[in-house]
Amino acid sequence: MFRSVEIPLWLLVLIVLFATVTFASHFLFPSVRWFFRKRMERAVARLNTRLARPIEPFKLARRHDMIQRLIYDPAVAQAVVEHAQSHGVPENVAFELAGDYAREIVPSFSATAYFTFGTRLAKWLSRALYRIRLGAFDRDALDAIDPGAAVVFVMNHRSNMDYVLVTWLAARTSALSYAVGEWARVWPLSPVIRAMGAYFIRRRDRGALYRRVLQRYVQMATAGGVTQAIFPEGGLSLTGRMATPKTGLLGHIVEDFDNHGRDVIFVPVALNYDRVLEDRVLIGAAAAGNRRFRVPPSRLASAVLAHLGQRISGQFKSFGTASVGFGRPLSLAEFLGGATPGPQDTARLAHEMKTRIEEVMPVLPVPLVAGILLDVSPLPPERIEIRVAARLGMLHARGVALPRRDATRITADALEILRKRGLLREGGDGLRPAPGAEPLLRFYADSVAHHFAPARLAAPVSAAIPLPPAR
Repeated sequence: MFRSVEIPLWLLVLIVLFATVTFASHFLFPSVRWFFRKRMERAVARLNTRLARPIEPFKLARRHDMIQRLIYDPAVAQAVVEHAQSHGVPENVAFELAGDYAREIVPSFSATAYFTFGTRLAKWLSRALYRIRLGAFDRDALDAIDPGAAVVFVMNHRSNMDYVLVTWLAARTSALSYAVGEWARVWPLSPVIRAMGAYFIRRRDRGALYRRVLQRYVQMATAGGVTQAIFPEGGLSLTGRMATPKTGLLGHIVEDFDNHGRDVIFVPVALNYDRVLEDRVLIGAAAAGNRRFRVPPSRLASAVLAHLGQRISGQFKSFGTASVGFGRPLSLAEFLGGATPGPQDTARLAHEMKTRIEEVMPVLPVPLVAGILLDVSPLPPERIEIRVAARLGMLHARGVALPRRDATRITADALEILRKRGLLREGGDGLRPAPGAEPLLRFYADSVAHHFAPARLAAPVSAAIPLPPAR
């Protein structure tokens, strides 16, 4: 038993390697995972004492466990059988495909990444590029939301900055779970987005099996009380106006409402900007009639370098104002009134949320002045200021949340931004749009054009949205 045995060096190295891997996988790794998970649970417990809506256990579940729960869900299992029959493949092949879909969709939320790295970066980036202002905001209505309800923020989609801006502003309330498109499924962006709690959706793959896996994940998250954020337009606005909402994700939530005892509260959120970073790309996509657009890397690098040059030289102040307005929350239980939900209810809900988002759409200097210049030009600055004051008076009479500046400052800020971008020409008779600037001015003016529609101007003051306190 104690005799020496000679073995080749390569075999000894192999034995030691296998022993090390076995020890690590059976003893070391589980202990390390347990240690870090216990630390994470204590950190989350402390964090939940500061949040208005604590992080839900569903969101903290291990990603592997969530994937297993999703692919073994009865509705997904039935979809696997139907996929196998319709495509003539073995059920185990269809099951593996469902597993691939689940691994693609399910996030790997990290509270540390979200509330330390994520929200701090979002705050820094938002303030570095814009003056952030809060629009319509009824704190009492938001504070009155049932703590046991699932909250879904329903937002218009103006820019990819929307994710950054709302993540920061909602950081004191809860951690948001976003539906993110295929554009973000690239390394190293995708692991970061998963750690922030977002889940990926395919906008082009609409197969029945994929739709069922996505549907069940959204329904499980809602039943688990996860705070979600949805862009019902399904993509960035190409025209400046809010597009007709799609009913996909909203429909998944409505259809499953009777299967759990949790109310769902939809909070309308309106976002607007004096400068949308992707504005020229979006306008070009609208002119081409194609939503599938990509920014060339060379163009993106050129824009970043130009921006850095402006910062180094001290020429950059900001891109203007970015503002967020919160509308009247809607309870799904009250909206349905006890009736069994159907497709027509999803359509009604989508229309109602669009209306409530438009009600609180922030009115900013550039959209306001752009609309005036498109209506009448040329105009001298003092005449533009008079028209700005008149429009502000009309909106104020209806209770629309307005900028915390007077007409003189609003006009001056807007004209400064438009001049820097080369969108104005000045002559003896006043200011007019520069040649070729009309599409860009229209893009911004249309974001608030609905406020000046005849039907809106005739709306009673009783429908007004509470104004935030001036500061």
